[in-house]
Amino acid sequence: MKNKKLFIGIGIFIVLIISIIVIKNLGDKGITGNKLTDVFVATGGGKEDFLSDKEVIKILKNKYHINPVFDTWSNGKTITKPLIRESIGLGNSNIVDDIASGKEYSVLSSGVSKYDALFTSDQRFYDYYKLQPNKELGESDRYTVLDGGLTLNTPIVIYSWGKVVDALINEGIVTNTDGVYYITDMNKLINYILEGKSWSDIGLTELYGNINIASTDPVSSSPGATYYGLLLSILSGGQVTSDNIEANLPKLKEFYTKSGYMNNTPADLFERYLKTGLGGEPMIVDYEKSIIDFKNSSPDAFEQVKDDIRVLYPTPTIWNSHCFTVFSENGNKLYKALEDKKIQEIAFEKYGFRTGITGGNYEVDNIGIGIPKSITSTVTSLKMDTYNQLIEYLK
Repeated sequence: MKNKKLFIGIGIFIVLIISIIVIKNLGDKGITGNKLTDVFVATGGGKEDFLSDKEVIKILKNKYHINPVFDTWSNGKTITKPLIRESIGLGNSNIVDDIASGKEYSVLSSGVSKYDALFTSDQRFYDYYKLQPNKELGESDRYTVLDGGLTLNTPIVIYSWGKVVDALINEGIVTNTDGVYYITDMNKLINYILEGKSWSDIGLTELYGNINIASTDPVSSSPGATYYGLLLSILSGGQVTSDNIEANLPKLKEFYTKSGYMNNTPADLFERYLKTGLGGEPMIVDYEKSIIDFKNSSPDAFEQVKDDIRVLYPTPTIWNSHCFTVFSENGNKLYKALEDKKIQEIAFEKYGFRTGITGGNYEVDNIGIGIPKSITSTVTSLKMDTYNQLIEYLK
C-alpha cells in the first residue's frame, strides 16, 4: 500500500512538471503552438498603460500570435530622426555607436533595425508622415505606408467643479443635457478670459484672480497644441483659412499670455487639479480618458471627489487621435488585431479610449459621472503647417 501511494505521488509530481513545461511553451508560442511574431512599433505617448495591459498582451499573443514591442518615441522625433530602433539606442549596438559618433543612417540603410509600424498620439503627425520628407528641413527618409488609420480616440474636455459650473450655467455658457455638461457658448467663455473678467464677476467671490482655463503649454506639448488648435477653429467659425488665421492669431496670443504658468504634461496637470481642488485649479483642459483611467486606477480617491467633479464638453470639441501607420505585413497583423472586440472594450472600460473614426457609442452609466455615450460635435484636426504657424506665432 505504501509503495502504491509512493508511485501515485511520483506520478502526480511528473504530471505537474510536464504541465509547467507545457504552460511555459504556450506562453512562448500561443495556445495553438504557433511561434510568436515580434512586431516592432515606434510609439507616441499617452497610451502606455493600455499597451502594457496584461489582458491585451495575452489576447495578442494567444489569439493572434503577436509579440508587440512598443518603443517610446516623441511625435516630433518621428519626423526629424531616422525611424529606426538605433535612433533611440536600441537594436544594432555597432550602428548605435556609429550614430553617436556622427555617422548618418536612414530607414534605407542596410543592417538597421526597422519598424513594422508607427503609432502616433497626434493625427497631424500621422497625416504628415504619409507625405514625402522635406529634405530642405532635414527630414529623414520614410517607410512606404501600406495602411493605417485612427485607432484610439479621446476628446478634449474641460474639468471643473460644481460651484464653477453652476455659475457658468447662470451665465448662459454651460448647458446640462441628460446629466452631461456642454459648453454651448465657447466664444463667450473665450471673450470673458480675453476681457479679463474675474471669478467674482460671475458670483464666485471665494475664488481670486481672473477667469482662466489651465492647460499644458501648446509650444512644447502635443495636448496643449491640440487644445489651441480647437480654440483657433472656434475663433475661425469652424473653418481655419489663410484669411481668418491672420486675424485670429493675435487673439490666441493674448489668450496664451493671460493663461500664465503651464504644466508640460497632462498627467501632471490632472494630478494638480485633483490635489488642489476648486481653489487651486477651477478649470483645466485635459482628455476625457483621464477621468475613466482615474476611476479604475484609484477607485477610493474617485469616490471621494466624483460628486463635485464636472466634465465639460466644448461644443464643438476636437479629437486627440492615436493613429496607427502600417509599414509591413507584420505591422498590418497588429493593426487588425487591435480591432478585436475585447481589446476595444478594455481600451474604453479601463483606460477611457474610444475607438474608430467617430469614437463609437458606449454604455457609460456605470462610470458614475456625466459622460456622453457618443461624441457628435467635433472639428477636424488641423494640418501640420497650420499647427506650425500657430506655435511659431505663440513663441
